[in-house]
Amino acid sequence: MGPLKCKVCEDANSKYKCPTCLLPYCSLPCYKKHKETPCIKSEVAAESNECLGSTNSQKQPLRPFEVTEEETWRLERKQFEALAASEELRHMLKNPELQQLIKKIDSSDDVEKDLNAAMEDQLFRDFRDKVLGIVNPVKN
Repeated sequence: MGPLKCKVCEDANSKYKCPTCLLPYCSLPCYKKHKETPCIKSEVAAESNECLGSTNSQKQPLRPFEVTEEETWRLERKQFEALAASEELRHMLKNPELQQLIKKIDSSDDVEKDLNAAMEDQLFRDFRDKVLGIVNPVKN
């Protein structure tokens, strides 16, 4: 089974699903557009993958996936706040080369391949190390 199409723009392949109604979408702008109409979590929506508040009522099967250890790891609020507060991280993110690397990974059809390729770049490795140091600081 191939990738599902975004049910908001009907153009791009979906990478995400609405956490409430499981509607497939491709990007933040599509998610925001989808959320303009409130959706409702229900057994029917979860089973049929449709949003009850949406005008789009086509049924889509759920995408199969395997849960890996990495997919179950989530940042805590204080970790996100620490990332947002980091001036050094903000400065790094102003670099156009780093922005391009991140965009390439984010829009990749083969994320693992592109992430591994980005790891060859010292700029990206410095960024990774800074992020990891913020979210998981070494305690003395």
